[in-house]
Amino acid sequence: MKLSERHSAHTLTTPIDEVLRKWWGYTDFRPMQREIIESILDGRDTLALMPTGGGKSLTYQIPALAVEGLTIVVTPLIALMKDQVDRLRSLGIPAVAVHSGMDSRKIELALDNCTYGDTKLLYIAPERLATEAFRARLTRMKVSFVAVDEAHCISQWGYDFRPSYLRIGELRRQLPDATFLALTASATATVAEDIMYRLGFNESHIIRTSFARPNLSYAVRATEDKYEQLLRVVRNVEGSGIVYIRTREGAEQLAELLRNDGVNASFYHAGLPAMERSIRQDEWQQNRVRVMVATNAFGMGIDKADVRFVVHYSLCDSLEAYYQEAGRAGRDGKRSYAVLLVAPDDALRIKRNFDNEFPPIAQIQHIYERVANTLQVAIGDGCGASFNFNIHEFCHRERLYHGTVESALKLLEQNGYMTLIEEHDNPAKLMFTCSRDSLYHLNAGGNDMDKLLRTLLRMYDGLFSTFRSIDELQIAAYAELSAERVHELLSILWRTHSIRYIPSSRSPMIHFNTERLPTADIFISPDTYRRRIENLRERFDNMLRYATNNEQCRSTIIEQYFGDEQAKACGVCDICLRKRREKQPASKSATSIQQREQQIVAILAEGELPIKELVARMGGEPELLVKIIDKMVSDGKISLLQSGKLGINE
Repeated sequence: MKLSERHSAHTLTTPIDEVLRKWWGYTDFRPMQREIIESILDGRDTLALMPTGGGKSLTYQIPALAVEGLTIVVTPLIALMKDQVDRLRSLGIPAVAVHSGMDSRKIELALDNCTYGDTKLLYIAPERLATEAFRARLTRMKVSFVAVDEAHCISQWGYDFRPSYLRIGELRRQLPDATFLALTASATATVAEDIMYRLGFNESHIIRTSFARPNLSYAVRATEDKYEQLLRVVRNVEGSGIVYIRTREGAEQLAELLRNDGVNASFYHAGLPAMERSIRQDEWQQNRVRVMVATNAFGMGIDKADVRFVVHYSLCDSLEAYYQEAGRAGRDGKRSYAVLLVAPDDALRIKRNFDNEFPPIAQIQHIYERVANTLQVAIGDGCGASFNFNIHEFCHRERLYHGTVESALKLLEQNGYMTLIEEHDNPAKLMFTCSRDSLYHLNAGGNDMDKLLRTLLRMYDGLFSTFRSIDELQIAAYAELSAERVHELLSILWRTHSIRYIPSSRSPMIHFNTERLPTADIFISPDTYRRRIENLRERFDNMLRYATNNEQCRSTIIEQYFGDEQAKACGVCDICLRKRREKQPASKSATSIQQREQQIVAILAEGELPIKELVARMGGEPELLVKIIDKMVSDGKISLLQSGKLGINE
C-alpha cells in the first residue's frame, strides 16, 4: 500500500482541547502530547518516544474520544491494562479489556461490545491477537487507531523482545485504514527503525519527547561498602525511597539491616504471597513505610509521585532498565536522587552470569523436556493449551539457576515452541474463619465494615464452610464503597483472623504454540541464539560505560543513548557538580573548605565520633570530606584516637 492511500486525516467529532477539559479536567497538554495527537489525527503512523510518567496514555485516549470508531490498545501488562480500563470507566468512558485471565464468555461479550456497542477503547494482550474469537470479529469493528504500548517489545534488538508482539503487524493488513501509534520509553535508534519496519510504517516518522529529567540528580558511588553509602543517602535525603537489589534474599536481608539502624523499611519480591505484596505496596504508597527494598518485581502499577530517591544496590543489565527504575523518583517535579552503587567486582560477577544465562542447546532441550513433564503434557499433545507455571518453584524443584531457565524459555519462545505469559488473572477467594455471631462484635471499620459484611453475606452463600470466588469491584458497587475501601476492609478482616483471603492475583502461564515434540526434535536457531547473546552483552556494556564514566554528564549519556544528540549537561548530576566545584575560584574554594573545617570542629565539640558517622552527619561529597579530615589531622587540628574515633585536640 502506498503512503498516499493510507495518509488520510480523521474527521473530528469533538475538538481535542474540549475532550481534555471535559473528561480529564485539564486545560493544557504536557510537552509533545499535542504534537503526537495531531500527528495521528492527521493519519500519520507515528512512533512516540516518551519517558515513563510522560503522560503517554492521553496520546491515544484523547483521539479515541475525538473521532468516531474504536481504538485498539495493545499492551503486555494486564495489571496496567485493568487499571486504565477501571479509571476510564470511572470517568464514564466505555472501555473494555481482553486478556488471558478472562473466561471465554467474558471475552465474547467484550468483543461484541466493540463490534456492536459504544465501546471506544479495547485493551488487548498481544497473544490474544491470533485467536479465532478476535480475528472473527476484527473485520466487523470500525477501528480508527491502533496504539501499541511498550512497542520496543516488537524488536529483536530491544531489551525485552516478545515474539507475541510480531502478530501486531498482521493488524496492518486487516485494518488498512487505521492509523498506528507506537509508544515506548526505551528505544535506541536501531530499535526505533525496527519498530517502524515491523509495524509497516510507509514513512519514518518519530516524535521524540525529551528524556531529560531536570529535577532528577543522577549519581554513581564506586565503593567497597555499599551499605554505608546507602545509609548516607537514606539519612541525608528526606522522604520515601526505593532500593533495588537483584535477589530476593538480598532484599530481605538489606531491609532487616536498615530496620536495625532505625530506618522504617520493608521488602518486596515476587516470592511473597499476593496478599502480602499488596499490603506492603499499600503501606509504602501511604507512607506508613518509608523505604521499600525490592527486586525488579516492584514496578508495575506504582503510582507514587513523591519518591525522593531511588538507589540501585546492584547494577542493572541495561540502561533501559536503569532509566525506567530510576525514573520512579521525582515524578512530582521536585528535586530527587537516583544513585547507583558500584563495587569493584560487580561487572565481573554479572559477566560471569551471562554464561549461566546462555546454556548450551542441549540444556535448553532438557529444560523444554522438564517443563513439559512438570505440566504432564505428553508427546503429541498440548498444542494451543495453557498451564499455570511458577518459574521460581520450577527452578527450586529442578535445582536450576533462574536466569538459565528464563533465557531458555525466551529462546524456546523465539523459536515458536512455547510462550511464557507473565500474567494470568485468578479471582479473589474468601472464607470466614469465625462464627456468624462474632462478626457483629467487630469494632474495626465502622459503618463501612457493616456494609461490606452485609453485602458479602447477601451475594455469596457457603462462606463459612468453603472458599468462594468473589468479585471485589462488584462488591464495591453493591456496598456503595470504593474498590480501595473494600480492599482495606478485607485487609482488616485478614489481619484480625476473621477470614482466610486469597486476593486476586496474576500468575504466569506456559502456552504451547505446537504439540509437545520429542526432545531431540527441538531446534534452536543458531542465529537467534547468537543474536540474543550479542544484544544482552551490548546493552550491559552500555550500562557499564555509564557506571564507570567520570567525565560526561550522566543525564547526557542516557539521553544520547536514546537518540538525542542535542542533549545538554544537566548541571545537577555528580559529574556536573564536581566540575562546577573545580571551576570555582581558589578563594571561594578555600572559604568553602574553611567552613567545612568549622563544621567538623563544631560537631566534634559535642563528643568524639568515628569517621564514618562524622561524614554521615556532615552530608555532601564523602571523598572531599575525607580529604579535609585527613588534612585537619595532619595539621594537628583534630586527632585520630586509639579508640578509632576522631576528637578535637586540647
